[in-house]
Amino acid sequence: MALYIVSTPIGNLEDFSFRAIEILKKVNSILAEDTRVSRKLLSHYEIETPVFRYHDFNKEKVTPSLVCRLKENEEMALITDAGTPGIADPAFFLVRAAIRENVKIVPVPGASAFLCALVGSGLPTDRFIFENFLPHKSSRRIKLFLSLKEEPRTIIFYETPHRILKVLKELNDTLGEIQIVIARELTKFYEEFLRGTPKELLSHFDKHPPKGEMVVLFNIRNKYET
Repeated sequence: MALYIVSTPIGNLEDFSFRAIEILKKVNSILAEDTRVSRKLLSHYEIETPVFRYHDFNKEKVTPSLVCRLKENEEMALITDAGTPGIADPAFFLVRAAIRENVKIVPVPGASAFLCALVGSGLPTDRFIFENFLPHKSSRRIKLFLSLKEEPRTIIFYETPHRILKVLKELNDTLGEIQIVIARELTKFYEEFLRGTPKELLSHFDKHPPKGEMVVLFNIRNKYET
């Protein structure tokens, strides 16, 4: 019995390992956040393994039965819509439950958007903090930013196009003229790294409306020289 935690591409379908493909072909079933999204990838690699939904809204209900099946020597693979399971998705819930029942956990590494952004950012990579998606409320985001004034590590978080302008304004008000890197549409056709102060990036988005999935990075003590 084993639960494979399989990383999937974050955009470019060629960023998929031979090992990951072979595992997805051999397991009894695949658990996916959105089966419609995952089937595009699985179809591309001619993977015909049965796929079942596993997401934030059904995890409490289905996890016990999944663990029971694993204990009966089934092998399953858990994937996410894009990237590494457990990062901004419910994989942790199933992994923790499986460990409690002595199910073998096998991570199969691959793409991760925040690591891809970090290594291409030009910011220090030796120590960093990943904040996932920021709080929805502006007051909570501002409180978070203020708490980072003396933080020596590189800060990384995910952001959406419809909220990035608000976040940049909040960063300008709380942290001032820091250097920020925005990595958008990573590994895709329109991949882009934007670098500048909050004001400079706001000016850029005035002319080019924000689009696509974004990773935002900054480091208080290490400015990116433009």
